[in-house]
Amino acid sequence: MEPVSSQVGEMHKRRRSQRVTMSISVVVTAQAADKSATSEETRTEIVNAHGALMFLEMKTTIGQLITMKNNMTGEEVACRVVFTRRNTPDKSEVALEFIKPAPSFWRISFPPPDWTPRSPEAKTYVERPATRAFPTPKK
Repeated sequence: MEPVSSQVGEMHKRRRSQRVTMSISVVVTAQAADKSATSEETRTEIVNAHGALMFLEMKTTIGQLITMKNNMTGEEVACRVVFTRRNTPDKSEVALEFIKPAPSFWRISFPPPDWTPRSPEAKTYVERPATRAFPTPKK
């Protein structure tokens, strides 16, 4: 078996777009077994140019078609469930993929595919000396 670091590197190479940790309010609507529509409001955990990862109480299956509405913009997009895993007794981790490309659905600019936290453009945290909130009055 390959070391975990090379497995993660290979997964990163296959990714179509960078993932961004972002909590965005969405409403997910799916067709229930009885053909009625069922909806759930939730928040994204991770977004990318091709979809999102979130936690849902509603039961989903791989390949299921779902509509997702971005509550910030009111825009709706058709999606497909591409991953699901039960994480708690009442919620599953669910990955949705846009049926048609929708790069502006999240209203953010994604980093280029070759970007990593080690890229020269990545900002680094620099510890600064403590400063006063208010200037000292001059005497």
